[in-house]
Amino acid sequence: MTNWGYHVHKDRQIDFETNNHDVSAEVEKREPSIKLCISCGTCAATCSAAVFTDFSLRKIILLIRRGELLGLESELTKCMLCGKCQLACPRSVNTRNVVLQIGKALQKFKS
Repeated sequence: MTNWGYHVHKDRQIDFETNNHDVSAEVEKREPSIKLCISCGTCAATCSAAVFTDFSLRKIILLIRRGELLGLESELTKCMLCGKCQLACPRSVNTRNVVLQIGKALQKFKS
């Protein structure tokens, strides 16, 4: 077979119906201030962990809302829980508790 240099990429559409939204619901129940997050990126801009790693709380919250949970547990371990993001947040989201609750919810729904 001749290789013409083309290949088929994996579909990048998000299928909200098949993704797991249990973690998002659990985090919203335990920390209601996450509903106020508008994904402005202020938390990511002030993050000390982001200086040394590719950590982004904004990205994690977006993935949780989409129901995409693959690899989030290892991402959460990068957070130093310093609280700079919480101080900078214009919507007063309790980001430290959000990180903790996401970790607990991921453990709960790990199966």
